[in-house]
Amino acid sequence: MVSAVSKVKEFPLPDLGEGLTEGEILRWLVQVGDTIELNQPIVEVETAKAAVEIPAKWAGKVTEIFQPEGTTVEVGTPIIAIDTEPGAQTAPSAASLAAVEVAPAEGMVEPGLIGGPAPGGRTAVLVGYGPRTTAAKRRPRGAPLAAAPVAPATPVAPAAPEPEPNGVGKALAKPPVRKLARDLGVDLTRLVGSGPQGSITRADVEAATAPAPVTGDREQRVPVKGVRKLTAENMVASAFTAPHVSVFLTVDVTRSVRALERLRALPEWREVRVSPLLLAAKAALLAIRRYPLANSTWAGEEIVVKEYVNLGIAAATERGLIVPNIKDADRMSLRELADAMTALVQTAKAGRTAPTDMSGGTFTITNVGVFGVDTGTPILPPGEAAILCFGAIREQPWVHKDRVKVRHVTTLGMSFDHRIIDGELGSRFLRDVGAFLADPETTLLASC
Repeated sequence: MVSAVSKVKEFPLPDLGEGLTEGEILRWLVQVGDTIELNQPIVEVETAKAAVEIPAKWAGKVTEIFQPEGTTVEVGTPIIAIDTEPGAQTAPSAASLAAVEVAPAEGMVEPGLIGGPAPGGRTAVLVGYGPRTTAAKRRPRGAPLAAAPVAPATPVAPAAPEPEPNGVGKALAKPPVRKLARDLGVDLTRLVGSGPQGSITRADVEAATAPAPVTGDREQRVPVKGVRKLTAENMVASAFTAPHVSVFLTVDVTRSVRALERLRALPEWREVRVSPLLLAAKAALLAIRRYPLANSTWAGEEIVVKEYVNLGIAAATERGLIVPNIKDADRMSLRELADAMTALVQTAKAGRTAPTDMSGGTFTITNVGVFGVDTGTPILPPGEAAILCFGAIREQPWVHKDRVKVRHVTTLGMSFDHRIIDGELGSRFLRDVGAFLADPETTLLASC
């Protein structure tokens, strides 16, 4: 008689959208033997756009983890196996093979839910849709042999636990330290930790890469991958495709600084993160309204002028430079814009920016002032016509009302695609941004 069989399903790396074909396993959130629930986050994956958590497509018990942390996996490759009916398995016999499935049958789950079918035979995942439902190849496995009766043995000391299946669980280290080790090519399992409970610290990893005094090796090799790799490819493509022109403008922003102080004092704004970048963003949005070509893209035989503004804000993260954008920023009030910018920055710093938040940008601002830099000549994000560079605000001597006074001064920089924007238009655009920052209240009143 054949015993009941379990339902083991292999979960492939899903299609995370935006044309991404692979991802790196950053961190497993479950282990073999864990019982998991539907939609429970099981793994953190870094793509060329961002790091995302992928939820479980089924509830059940983890039976196998195919890909260890640090492995780059192609979309559609199985990464984990889940027994969806662990209670159905009884005593093993030679005839009791586990049934392996790759995806649920069409119509089993309501479309749009995680794990459910979506248009075109694809599977809904955390971001975008998963790969088409096809039979995945898996490593050949032999049938389990029937278990022979064994007489009770004398109790002995328990054996030492085996290493975790993902191959890196033996090393006790925090996620940032693990990432540093991957970037520097350091095997954590070969290190002896100096931190609490023997955990491996950044200093331990850096010490492992220090040049040996005998060999005189004074070089490090950092792999280029993920966000940094995509950024490099995009910047090279943009720099050698669009003819860049840059213009600069130094502005007295004393009135903007005072306006922000008054804004922070308002009861309804006390819990809001307010910075000069907020006014720079508003100034750019108003300038785009006057000069729509600044919010367009070159399409070969035509110029596509966008009637919406997806405002990109360049953000430096541990994984490299990313440019998430605020959808329809031109339709927002100043308060809505402030809230959206705060959420964007917090999400980026936490490494949780979704790929969809980094696509479709139409105009970008980069804030080099936070690093104490006066200005720069930024490279255009691919497909955009202009980018504004916001520099540091400094107290400087300035001629104001025919007298030299100490004023708050900043320098704006702007790069643009000369195929779309000529020098006159680019200069007028930057002039209007500067005029807003020199007197924001008057400009806002005039724009109402």
